Amino acid sequence: MTDLIPLPVLFGNPERVSPRISPDGTRLAWIAPHNGVLNVWLAEVSADQGLDLDAAQVVTNDTDRGIRQYGWAHDGRHLLYLQDIGGDENWRLHDVDLQTMRRRDLTPFDGVQTQLVGIEPSCPDEILIGLNKDNPELHDVYRVDLRTGELAKEVDNPGFIGWLADTNLTVRAGFRPHPDGSLSVMVRDSGRAEWRELLAVPADDALSTDAIAFSQDGTSLLMISPAGAETARLVRVDVATGSAVVLAGDPVADVSGVKVHPVTNEPQIVTVEKARAEYLVLDPALAADLEAIRALHPGDPAITNADDSDRTWLVAFTNDTGPVPYFAYDRQTGRSRFLFVHQPELSRYELAPMEPFEFQARDGLTIHGYVTFPAGDTAGGAGRSQLPAVVDVHGGPWVRDSWGFDPEAQWMANRGYLCVQVNYRGSTGYGKAFVNAGDREWGARMQDDLSDAVAFIIDQGWADKNRVAIYGGSYGGYAALAGAAFTPDLYRCAVDIVGPSNLITLIKTIPPYWAPMISQYHRRLGDPDDENDKELLWSRSPLSVAERIRIPMLIAQGANDPRVKQAESEQIVAALRKAGIDYEYMLFPDEGHGFAKPQNRLKFYAAADQFLSKHLGPVSG
Repeated sequence: MTDLIPLPVLFGNPERVSPRISPDGTRLAWIAPHNGVLNVWLAEVSADQGLDLDAAQVVTNDTDRGIRQYGWAHDGRHLLYLQDIGGDENWRLHDVDLQTMRRRDLTPFDGVQTQLVGIEPSCPDEILIGLNKDNPELHDVYRVDLRTGELAKEVDNPGFIGWLADTNLTVRAGFRPHPDGSLSVMVRDSGRAEWRELLAVPADDALSTDAIAFSQDGTSLLMISPAGAETARLVRVDVATGSAVVLAGDPVADVSGVKVHPVTNEPQIVTVEKARAEYLVLDPALAADLEAIRALHPGDPAITNADDSDRTWLVAFTNDTGPVPYFAYDRQTGRSRFLFVHQPELSRYELAPMEPFEFQARDGLTIHGYVTFPAGDTAGGAGRSQLPAVVDVHGGPWVRDSWGFDPEAQWMANRGYLCVQVNYRGSTGYGKAFVNAGDREWGARMQDDLSDAVAFIIDQGWADKNRVAIYGGSYGGYAALAGAAFTPDLYRCAVDIVGPSNLITLIKTIPPYWAPMISQYHRRLGDPDDENDKELLWSRSPLSVAERIRIPMLIAQGANDPRVKQAESEQIVAALRKAGIDYEYMLFPDEGHGFAKPQNRLKFYAAADQFLSKHLGPVSG
């Protein structure tokens, strides 16, 4: 019998995570607990001596939610981090001066969200940020002087939803959304020039289009774009003419990541994600480096950080059956040094492999995903047949599940369940036709893909048809509610984490800074101010047929969630109570869209552990 993995090992704080090397390559920062709260730590690092963890010191002093987003300023003196209050996502920018240990709140504004816009080696003492201080719907650009903390407005927002600065820290590009769901890529030739349209991005291409970086001379723009193709490719766009040259792409999968030189912004390595990551080397001089990195570990490498000389790379390996290890790779010598793993305790337990699978949906569309079977003898000899199963639905919905270490998949498999993760239509990565196939299909064909996955695992003999649960957060929480409401005979129980129950109220209560993107919601879900769409949205809302739910429900909500408001859970809970349906409701007063505090995470997963055990029953032997 495989040992049960304690919940704190899976869902508690990591021991160490997210290493970042200083611009000069001499110091390493990372996130680790301090008095039970995630903070930033620092130690010297060198190619000869490696990392001295015993000499590490904590340099931040968060005592509440923990730090999860941080990085170096290029002066090498300041560490920057973002923090919100209670999960409200009104991020404030903080810094710590590593020479004096002085800490500052650089954006001390209530109800204002900070976005990072630009951090460039050419301007080490300054950064660009976005603040929706003057208009809650739009982020203007401000320049921050790290020497004084002074803020100066740089650009008034004319209606853009995103910004890009060039290597001189001048804002040169932005995305302008349009009511039909299309976008314009807007550029200007200098900080004083007028904005002009460089590219018109059709609505069908919008979700797959992104701007990566300007070239060092500012004459071209690296972009990920599906223009003229089915999948998103890496292209170089001439800023003067708009003409594009394709640098890399794949006929069946989108480009998912690009490693660029930290100073020149020249593209070096492109990642294409299929069942696992694949890599395209654009700079032949780096081929040997990638080969050396791949020899370090059987997992899929991600080059997460580099110093300004591009000599030292930090590499993380996603790994389905073990913790995430981090290495420092020295390109000059070709040698690597192991740094640490994110959760060493995981190595004491037998983890389960994550296996890609695919099936045909009822309309013939090929759907991909991953299954994780119980490892060893956890299933009491049942092996791969007639297992209780949990369909774990990813959020977004415009993201995807990927291969690698997944604490929820390991938790479910360790408890004896088959974990099923489905990249239903509307998921990203499989080309624009696939993502657009999810338009206006919430609760319909997107939900059918999940139902068809259940039929598939039953037909394969993997799952017991009477013991299948549906589980998810955000969109995945909506899918759990929809599964219980629209297909009440398919599932034994359902778990909803911060999922919307009413699509009309979801759209009408989006955060103000999402308002410029409302056309995407109208296109891909529906417009609640249009009578026909309003009827559609209500019919796709689990709340509309809550009385059909017949299975036990576990619902969890953060009171400060700015995306899916508390009312979304309260509405469905009230309907369940009125209908006399068995439910459990967990409200976390100090959380937002998900659970940042480890004590809250562990409280939720302990409840979910008991809930699934109670309703899926003991694993058959």
